[in-house]
Amino acid sequence: MITEQEFHRIVVFVKQKYGIDLAGKQVLVNGRMENYILRNGYSGYDEYMAKVEKNPKGEEARNLINVLTTNHTYFMREFEHMDYLKQIILPQLKAKESAKKDIRIWSAASSTGEEPYTIAMVLKDYFGLDHKLWDTRVLATDLSTRVLEVAQRGKYLKEQIDPLPESWKRHYFKRVSALEYQATSELKKEVIFRQFNLMNPFPFRKKFHVVFMRNVMIYFDDATKQQLLRKVYDYMEPGGYLFVGTTESIDRKGNKFQYVKPSIYQK
Repeated sequence: MITEQEFHRIVVFVKQKYGIDLAGKQVLVNGRMENYILRNGYSGYDEYMAKVEKNPKGEEARNLINVLTTNHTYFMREFEHMDYLKQIILPQLKAKESAKKDIRIWSAASSTGEEPYTIAMVLKDYFGLDHKLWDTRVLATDLSTRVLEVAQRGKYLKEQIDPLPESWKRHYFKRVSALEYQATSELKKEVIFRQFNLMNPFPFRKKFHVVFMRNVMIYFDDATKQQLLRKVYDYMEPGGYLFVGTTESIDRKGNKFQYVKPSIYQK
């Protein structure tokens, strides 16, 4: 069982490095880490954390975050956001960006890929035959290398893709076994996957029209959340839209985003 001191050591490291606030989550941390530590031959948490702290960019630091972060996502999650994207935002962007034909959308906590692939399918659907004239590739980032590997493979179980419209399943997925479907190369080339820590300086050259940052700020305390929202705001085009999770809200006093409707904000 994890001691108070060992738990504190993990909390401090994860907060400083990734902005994630694990205070009060001792049971969760122990539940997720205990097996990992035993399975990998460590004598205990202190030996493990000594290795992590010695090389904070190394494999064990990556494994720590892979084990600790939940990545619960699915196709069509909070689909009202996709409807809003298609009905309201894309018509505005099509008119506004008709000269450059460049639409920049960031899925900032892309997990195993369901969200960015869904966005890509909405875009292809909306633009139809004109799609090839536009650059609508979606940037998809996550802290966890493990989930990004799954996303890049683009292989999903039949029940995972079941909620998708029939036409999307037909166009964008190939059956590879009785249980599994593979995202087509046509769909996969519409999404650029990258590992990225939201606490790091943003490296983007161009600003985004739309940012999906759903169900990620639940891990952050208020100060970290406000700091992140300020960075996101600065990297968005005027009039750009931010989506957060439907159970999340952002404090309107501490940032410049305009409230549009629950879980949707605008610069």
